[in-house]
Amino acid sequence: MSTTKQITEAIIAQGILPLYFNPSEEVSVAILKAVYKAGIKAIEYTNRGEAALYNFGKLVAVRNEEMPGMLLGVGTIKNLHQAEAYVAAGADFLVSPGFVPEVAAYAIARDMFYAPGCMTPTEIIAAENAGIGFIKLFPGNMLGPTFLSSIKEIFPKLLFMPTGGVDTTRENIEEWYKSGVCAVGMGSKLISKKLMDAKDYATIEAETKAVLATIQSIKG
Repeated sequence: MSTTKQITEAIIAQGILPLYFNPSEEVSVAILKAVYKAGIKAIEYTNRGEAALYNFGKLVAVRNEEMPGMLLGVGTIKNLHQAEAYVAAGADFLVSPGFVPEVAAYAIARDMFYAPGCMTPTEIIAAENAGIGFIKLFPGNMLGPTFLSSIKEIFPKLLFMPTGGVDTTRENIEEWYKSGVCAVGMGSKLISKKLMDAKDYATIEAETKAVLATIQSIKG
């Protein structure tokens, strides 16, 4: 199992954590293959529908056969039962839309990466006091880069990643990086419903490559 440090380093190096869900097993696998070809080594599959856990098991099987080095995380974890089910299915890391103390304790006991979603300094403090070092700012579009700029000095030891409404444009990504993020979470702005419905995996691959290149040039 990958440690918290290994997952953290992989996400920071990549500079982005793509996330998606699709009810179709076939589409879910094809998207994973497309982003892997684009250079992605860590991705979040969101626990958003009845098919999510089954599909995730299929993604793990395909990864094990064809994608050395790919780290598969699961998002939208809201309770301990969900965390345990996905870890049993092979999840490398966990992400939540909010801070779930029992999931934090479960992950920390296993040296497993867990990124809770936080929107206020109170939530960030609670996560930090629980032993969490990586915060998902959510929803990013509601908070904005100026929010992080305003609070960053209070949390010098924490790493931040906005998710929700982060755009694929250089201007938006650069603004977030200037505010002090270590990576950006990117869902429907990158892996859109339109592209998934069209099964346009070539465009998903191309746009993922382009965003990776943009981030690397911003990071210098």
